Amino acid sequence: MSSPSPAPVTTAAKPNRVRITVAAPDPISREGVLSQLRRYPEVELCEASGPATVALLIEDVLDEGALARLRRTVRSEGSRAVLVVGTVREHELLDVIECGVGAIVWRREATARRLVQAVMTAAKGGGELPSDLLGRLISQVGRLHRGRADQPGGFLGLTQREVDVVRLVAEGLDTSEIALKLSYSERTVKNVMHGLTTRLHLRNRAHAVAYALREGYI
Repeated sequence: MSSPSPAPVTTAAKPNRVRITVAAPDPISREGVLSQLRRYPEVELCEASGPATVALLIEDVLDEGALARLRRTVRSEGSRAVLVVGTVREHELLDVIECGVGAIVWRREATARRLVQAVMTAAKGGGELPSDLLGRLISQVGRLHRGRADQPGGFLGLTQREVDVVRLVAEGLDTSEIALKLSYSERTVKNVMHGLTTRLHLRNRAHAVAYALREGYI
């Protein structure tokens, strides 16, 4: 008489892990983050970013290079992004949000557990900001929307970045001088002026200065 067949062994399915890529300004910082994240089974470390990954981007400051990396990661590669940064100046805040960053973590608060939490939030399509940064964002958006609308969905307020640029235009500085003064690229200065004149239907720089003076921005 044959013995009964053993019952099939059932293996519990492993939970889906979030795929992560890590980019940092130096090898030591990157390896430090990777070594910390390896302890967490809910994440999987990868080399290449893409639509199915969350990109963890570590930056000291948000210069033009950092913003370009953010845009490329989110818009070109299709990744969700978590930004770990030392500081964000007020005029950079909307730029970061517009890049499509899902979560921001201050470097001084970037424990391994905190990073995993931000990554999991971004992977689900959520958003997460430090409380002090959220307050600044709410204030900045509020100022923008208090501008007078000239068309549905539009606004006439100037952002702080636009005010900074127009103020220097009014002082007679050219594009290269403005870029040097504000630590921007010349392309950024041109983009700021183009966006301002297009949105407000202004003819040129002189018209932009006249508008800013009339509205009390400078």
